[in-house]
Amino acid sequence: MPAQYGIIGWPLGHSKSPLLHNWGLRTSGLPGKYEAWPTEPKKLKAFMAEVRARRIKGVSVTIPHKQAVIAYLDGLTERATRVGAVNTLFWAGGKLLGDNTDVAGIVVPLAPYREGLASALVLGAGGAARAACAALQELGLAEIAVTNRTAAKAQALARDFGIQAVDWEERATRPWSLVLNTTPLGMKGEHQGLSPWPADGFAHVGLVFDLVYNPVRTALLEDAKNAGVQVLSGLQMFLQQGLAQFEIWTGIKLDEKGARQLLMMDLLATGG
Repeated sequence: MPAQYGIIGWPLGHSKSPLLHNWGLRTSGLPGKYEAWPTEPKKLKAFMAEVRARRIKGVSVTIPHKQAVIAYLDGLTERATRVGAVNTLFWAGGKLLGDNTDVAGIVVPLAPYREGLASALVLGAGGAARAACAALQELGLAEIAVTNRTAAKAQALARDFGIQAVDWEERATRPWSLVLNTTPLGMKGEHQGLSPWPADGFAHVGLVFDLVYNPVRTALLEDAKNAGVQVLSGLQMFLQQGLAQFEIWTGIKLDEKGARQLLMMDLLATGG
């Protein structure tokens, strides 16, 4: 039976993971199929039982399951343990394990800018924010802070990583070398056109990295560019974390240039 792969999240209408991974399977000559499995939180337990029963080879995990899914696993990699959230499920030694490739998805695009980064503010406090904090610590930034509309969530994340929590209403009152968005604001669908940052608040921001990748040109990135600030699209993060996932599942390194062209062509064709 061909290997089964897929992504779980709620909702899933925006995901380009099936496009990337099915292209990877085809170009690698591997049998198998990658599907989208929209999974409500109340159905997570049943889905995880199905993963074991069907021996699904690989699963991508996105909002809102990156932390909740841990309870159904046999173990975590060191990276996933450090982050406290997973985005990748795989089998090893008969055990169903969790990993987090979001960290690499953030570290790789930021590496060329590392020398100019002294401080960073992470917007959001979910699973992607945890990966962002871990990635920024891996890069060795001197000052890392987090902010969220729900202050208690930001404070809890800050405690976990030994960093600072900033009040949401005061997020744009201080200078930041990097502002990194992990919230869904700007994402295609109900949040499209929204931004987690005030349009007039870029005077003391050096670089903006928006993890939202569909659309590629989010309101946050457009506002930043209009203010003369350098930007990084979430497509770069999505690409790097996806390439890492594929390698975990298959042992094969996909062609990065080909994968990037595939995603850009699709996003442009669909108005992303």
